Amino acid sequence: MDNRFPMRRHQAFGFTLVELLVVIAIIGVLVGLLLPAVQAAREAARRMSCSNNMKQLGLAVHNYHSAYNQLPMHGGGTWVDGTPIGSNLTNRMDLSIWVALTPFVEQQALWEQISSPMNHPSGTPNPWPSMGPETGEESYTPWMTEMPTLRCPSDPGYGAPSMGRTNYAACLGDSIHYMDQGPLGILSDTTVTLSNLAAHGQQARAACRGAFISHDTTRFRDILDGLSSTVLLGEIATDLGDRDIRSIPALGNDSGTESVRDEPDLCQHEGFVDPSRPQFWIPGVPPNLAAVNAGRGFRWASSGAAYNAVNTILPPNRELCFDGPTASSTGTATISSRHQGGAHLVMGDGAVVFITDSIECGDIHHGNVWLSGTGKSRPGSKSPYGLWGALGTRASKEVIGTDF
Repeated sequence: MDNRFPMRRHQAFGFTLVELLVVIAIIGVLVGLLLPAVQAAREAARRMSCSNNMKQLGLAVHNYHSAYNQLPMHGGGTWVDGTPIGSNLTNRMDLSIWVALTPFVEQQALWEQISSPMNHPSGTPNPWPSMGPETGEESYTPWMTEMPTLRCPSDPGYGAPSMGRTNYAACLGDSIHYMDQGPLGILSDTTVTLSNLAAHGQQARAACRGAFISHDTTRFRDILDGLSSTVLLGEIATDLGDRDIRSIPALGNDSGTESVRDEPDLCQHEGFVDPSRPQFWIPGVPPNLAAVNAGRGFRWASSGAAYNAVNTILPPNRELCFDGPTASSTGTATISSRHQGGAHLVMGDGAVVFITDSIECGDIHHGNVWLSGTGKSRPGSKSPYGLWGALGTRASKEVIGTDF
């Protein structure tokens, strides 16, 4: 054998089991570190998309005003005195501002369905009336339609028992008094005949201080405090069926001696909020939560307070506490969202801003401004609810001297 060419030994190369486990562990750690950043990036994108939706809705309001020289009516539609609930001969002036805005958010086809009489799916001879039946009618297709522009991507709510959901609502000011009735005294969930309009009008003028007024028209010229300092629209979190204080209202809290109008955080100090889980109602209390189909944002077409209204009394992401027995009655209905730490607003000039939960809110134990109010609650007073309340009023002569 020639020793100049020694025999070469073949060696096998590869990872040992220990090395493989170490590599897997390192990859796991890296993934664990990256996931929060990825989730944060996704939420940032969803929040930006939500902001863009609100920008489009703000533009739609401005375009509507340019076309009709008024803002869309909160609580508009059709009315016939004494019409029984459930007859569906009218919509009982319960339409939200979104119905009127459908042509301005690329929903012309939906508007044409609503504005024209429509045959019943069962083929009965009497068609649905022009401008639709009552907003709780589930067999009326337009009311069941969900519009992407009205949905925040961060909100996971979908499907029954809701109808068409919305994550955005009209601002009605800093008082719950007459926020459902307006100057006509209309209650969409009660069979009434319009009467005593002078008294209703006096009540509404004193208490209905927002950019929108139920069953009444407003214009940009009515917003004397400045468009950039007055809230038009607010974001709301829809109900997920989990007893969240922000998305299902506690009802019937007017005891006769104490009401939400006079004590805005009534539900909080009555112990209805779970102290161990303060974002939820305490189990079994209150027993009078809204019905399963009356969650926040559950009906895009309805003007009811739980569905499509916000006020600037309690801070963002606080509880829904209602005086009356239904989701369409009066109560504290602040803005809320699935974003961290606050929610979006659209101001009168079309700007979209993010308001944090810590915004200055004055004295939330103070009663609302209304016709028979005294002290800081008398008609014409500045809002008792600080900067937050001032942003909700259209003509209270309040100067916004700080960045919000």
